[in-house]
Amino acid sequence: MWHVVCGDNAVEGVTHVVGEALSLYVLRDDLAVGPLADIDQPPCAERMAFWLAVWPASVQPAPDFSSLSDDVHWLANLVNQNEAVTVWHGDSCSEQLMLCRVAAALQHSDLPFFEVPCGTGDSRVAWRKAVAMHAPDELLGLYKPKLVSPARRQQLAALWQAAVAANAAVRRWRDGQFYGEDYQVIDAALVAACTEQWQPLPRVMAEVMGHCDGFFATDFFLFWRARELASAARLQLSDDPHKSSYSELSVKW
Repeated sequence: MWHVVCGDNAVEGVTHVVGEALSLYVLRDDLAVGPLADIDQPPCAERMAFWLAVWPASVQPAPDFSSLSDDVHWLANLVNQNEAVTVWHGDSCSEQLMLCRVAAALQHSDLPFFEVPCGTGDSRVAWRKAVAMHAPDELLGLYKPKLVSPARRQQLAALWQAAVAANAAVRRWRDGQFYGEDYQVIDAALVAACTEQWQPLPRVMAEVMGHCDGFFATDFFLFWRARELASAARLQLSDDPHKSSYSELSVKW
């Protein structure tokens, strides 16, 4: 059986539950942010360009984002093998989109498809739980795979197809639905967290993260938006953000 997880942080806990002998596939793409228009169309050039822009120049080496195409090929090949598929997911928008993406890949297949829900069903900051937020022993208690019915497969696949067609800059998950928006909402939150006085950039980013319902705003994503805002003269950074890590920078209006 294939076990599918979102991101490397979930690997240790899930491996603790299912053992190293079973097949585990990690989908690392943070599907909550960036364009999706060509995500299922190798070489996923637009998606790759997005991540190359997000990745800080000071952090090298950068990942090989051509692996996005590997994910497309792996998903397309699922229907040609005989192993059942189990997707682990929590309240992360990326995890929910991953679940929908796998459902779309299996939409016309009779392959057994299971899900292991590990969230609360509430994506607000105070209540949400991603798979990686659980201790390994907690995941052991949550390991109750549920067969995904044909009707739910179709529903999930339709949600994925709608998200790809909408091609929003940011997606938030709320009440079982995805809601797209442009970068203005997250940018406004970054600007609002700043003052006329210099503050450490990590403090401002943490303020935004702590109030970001609907998706997990990562440090590299927020650092990218801070760089873009600085380029647009909406924020000031204390040094060249292309030569410094975000931990070394301060920010003000």
